[in-house]
Parts: sequence; C-alpha cells; structure tokens
Amino acid sequence: MSFRLQPQPVARPNRCQLFGPGSNTKLFAKMAASDADVINLDLEDSVAPDDKAQARANVIEAIGSVEWGNKTLSVRINGLDTPYWYRDVVDLLEAETDRLDIIMIPKVGCAADVYAVDALVTAIETAQGRTKPIGFEVIIESAAGIAHVEEIAAASPRMQAMSLGAADFAASMGMQTTGIGGTQENYYMLREGEKHWSDPWHWAQAAIVAACRTHGVLPVDGPFGDFSDDDGYRAQARRSATLGMVGKWAIHPKQIALANEVFTPSDTAVAEAREILAAMEQAKSDGAGATVYKGRLVDIASIKQAEVIVKQAEMIAAS
Repeated sequence: MSFRLQPQPVARPNRCQLFGPGSNTKLFAKMAASDADVINLDLEDSVAPDDKAQARANVIEAIGSVEWGNKTLSVRINGLDTPYWYRDVVDLLEAETDRLDIIMIPKVGCAADVYAVDALVTAIETAQGRTKPIGFEVIIESAAGIAHVEEIAAASPRMQAMSLGAADFAASMGMQTTGIGGTQENYYMLREGEKHWSDPWHWAQAAIVAACRTHGVLPVDGPFGDFSDDDGYRAQARRSATLGMVGKWAIHPKQIALANEVFTPSDTAVAEAREILAAMEQAKSDGAGATVYKGRLVDIASIKQAEVIVKQAEMIAAS
C-alpha cells in the first residue's frame, strides 16, 4: 500500500437518498418522516422553469420549519449552465437557518465546476458568519464528468458524496437507451445460443467508486427509473453494493425500504465478520499472520474487509 493512507469519508449513514421536487410542498413532511438516511430537495430537473423561484422559496422555508430529525438534508441546485444556480446558492445560504447540510451539484464535468460553487459558498459563509460549513455532493452525468471523475472527487474539501446520473449520462455518451439504470435489452452476450445480460453502467460505477475511495468521498448509486420493478431495483443495488457503493437514490417512496434492505449488512454478515475478526485476533495472539475460518484462508486483508461490514452496521445502529 502507498504510504499515503486512503482518507476515510464522512461517517454517516447514506443507504437511501430520497428525492422530492421543491415545487411540491405536500411531500416535505412525508419525506422527513420516512426511513431514508438522506433527503434531497430538488430545484433542478423535477421543477419546471416557471416554478424555479417558488420552489426555491418553498425549500428555504421547509429547511427551517420542517422537523428533519437526524437526517442528512441536501438540496440539489440547478446546473451551472443555467441562470438559476447562483441564486439557489445565495438564497439558501443567506437564509437564517443553518439546518442545511449539503448542496448537490448536478452535471459536474470538471473540477472547475466544483471550484466555482465552492468559491461562492465560501464567500457567503464568510460574509454571513456561518459556522457550519456546507458539504458538497455531485452527480456525474456526462462523458466529460466520467473522464474527469478523479479530479472532481479531489476538487474540494467540501466533497462528501458522488453519484452517477444514468439518464443524462446515457444521452451524453450517445447510448441507445431510454432506460434509467438497470440492464438494457440490447446489452447482452450470446453463449450457446442463449442471451446473458450484463450491466452497461458497471464500468462507470467502478470508476466512480475508485475515485471516491481514493479521495475520501462516499460513492452512491443513482436512480432506477422503473419504480414498479422491485426485483430490478434490488438487483442493481446489490451490484452497486458489491462494487463498494454505500447507498442508492429513491425516486419513489417504495424504493426506500429496498435500498435500506440492500445496504444494511445482514445479521448473518455482521456475525460472520465479527467471527473473522475474533479468529484473526486469536491467530495474532498465537503469533500467526493468517488462519482458517470455515475452510478458507483469512489474513490481514480479511480483517479490513470484515471491519468495513462491522463499522457500517455499528454506524447504522448508532443513528
């Protein structure tokens, strides 16, 4: 391993991020009462241009008036290619409440995009005397974004999380699909005349996980568009969890339980991880660097794997 230790991301549950449009105030209390770890109030794609100003006012009022409990509260601002984003940032941070935790920046294509928002946020925080620094999460939604994914992950100390926005990403890449996430009908291999479907998002997700883990940022799986397909959602979430992602978006309330199910370590997995740690502790006291657990070799690397599971379970339980 490099002598430069891999930084750890912020320690907070991020199993499910529930999205709701800032133009629909009826949803806010329901979102706050949900089992999602992160609430994303949206000012971008789910809000029509004529409703932008009112949605912004709705969100600012809700940040200070709704009881959000211990949830991480995030607002997705408009893209930097629009005339709305700067006013989103200014109005959000000049509001009297400091309950907001994170600003989500969509369609980030390079580190300079993060820098631009960071400069504005820093100036407002200084001018307002805000003592709680705002964190950032970003969405990779373009060919440029995935090409510059590592520099984006390292762009600011405010960076906390990164997601793949499948729909805009597919459009930017020229992919022949209208689906949002999941397997695609024509993305298959043939073996002995039978079709076997693979995951067209895998390589981009793996690049995001690697960049995030290198720079201490949480990698999060993005949206799954067909909220009538529970099995498809679970399948994609499980693939993402296996890759190292910590959670997934919910664009419909029914997806919350699915995300929490997949990204909460099972009792069996936690028990096995604790047994591996105990077995390695015994091996260490015996002067050995490895041991056998249920017929398989476990060593120092096994400790690191087991610790990930145990720490995740403990953090969720503590929340």
